[in-house]
Amino acid sequence: MRIYWDVFMMALSALKANKLRSGLTLLGVIIGVTSVITIISALEGLSQSIEAEINKMGPTTFMVTRMGMIFSEEEFFEAIRRRPMKIEYMEAIEEGCEYCEKVAARTYTMVNVKYQNKKISRLFGIAATANFIDIVEYEVGQGRFFSQEEDHNRRRVAFIGTAIQDELFPNVDPIGKDIKINNIRYEVIGIAKKQGASFGHNQDLVVFIPLSTYAKDFGTSRRRLRNLAILVKAQSLELLDQAMDQTRVILRAYRHVPYDKDDDFSMLTADTIMDALNRVTKFLRLGLIGVTSISLIVGGIIIMNIMMVSVTERTREIGIRKSIGARRRDILLQFLYEALVLSLGGGLIGIAFGVFLGDVLIGLINMDMTPSLYAIAIGLGISTGVGLFFGIYPAMKASRMQPVKALSYE
Repeated sequence: MRIYWDVFMMALSALKANKLRSGLTLLGVIIGVTSVITIISALEGLSQSIEAEINKMGPTTFMVTRMGMIFSEEEFFEAIRRRPMKIEYMEAIEEGCEYCEKVAARTYTMVNVKYQNKKISRLFGIAATANFIDIVEYEVGQGRFFSQEEDHNRRRVAFIGTAIQDELFPNVDPIGKDIKINNIRYEVIGIAKKQGASFGHNQDLVVFIPLSTYAKDFGTSRRRLRNLAILVKAQSLELLDQAMDQTRVILRAYRHVPYDKDDDFSMLTADTIMDALNRVTKFLRLGLIGVTSISLIVGGIIIMNIMMVSVTERTREIGIRKSIGARRRDILLQFLYEALVLSLGGGLIGIAFGVFLGDVLIGLINMDMTPSLYAIAIGLGISTGVGLFFGIYPAMKASRMQPVKALSYE
């Protein structure tokens, strides 16, 4: 082990003797690894954000929508011809699905919210049935969610996110206060727990109102609401497939779908949504990582070029070392260590920069991200591989020199 340590220290001394050259070589590797780590960290953060958002449905919940997941122009034009969803479907599922524990409905639109002289424009407004909060993970932070009676009687009550509280009610308790939603007065009855941000959207900048009230105030028939989706919670995970099958049979009957035709609606679970998104983004991920890896290849070529120059400059040194007993393995290891120090050193610095820039990038699009061990392992693996691949040829060339020829080199 001692001889390996001595060879390693000789490699470090050789690199220190040419600080500028070593620094520029390090820079090439740093740029390459930083690019790869930044992209991987950003993609990992995006995946984490998507998964957290989708998992709010819960593993036993599925959603029935008119459009579903659209991946092509043909699918879009097929889905756009489908008939809208109706509230009566929710009622039919409640009555006819024995494996369904809870059934809710929701729609959404963009609204303006005002309190006194303060106003928030174009935030997310969700109209839902009272049991929506029992199916989707929106927890009450203060006050309460609206009741089934308030939904049935079309009461003008609102359940708001914390961002609305912060902007419209600084240092004021909003419970019991009146706000205007699209110039219609609503009473604030509750505040949701903080949700955070996802996809560039602040999930705390949201207001919930009863579905029947929305239909009355915004001039839409309750039986036929735009963007309506039905959320169904199965009794257990084991009964999820049976609940979906029963729901499918009920909807096909109510929508008069012929037995030889496909469903004219879509049923989505958290797993199916995640699988579809991963399938769509897989090639995007590979493409982005492939493009950024080009800079790493350039860094490897720089290492190889510098090592070739170093071998040529130190030909006499190699000859002297061989003449006094250095073996081919010792020379090979010395130059290979130099290449690995450059690549691994650049890799470690690049990982630090990459994780930092990944955090900055995720912050710019309002998402949370924890640096993953996967991204760090990829960065270390790639930088080590670059050092070995591009350093092996110069090291072998140095180790194969004949002592007599090397000593006579000018």
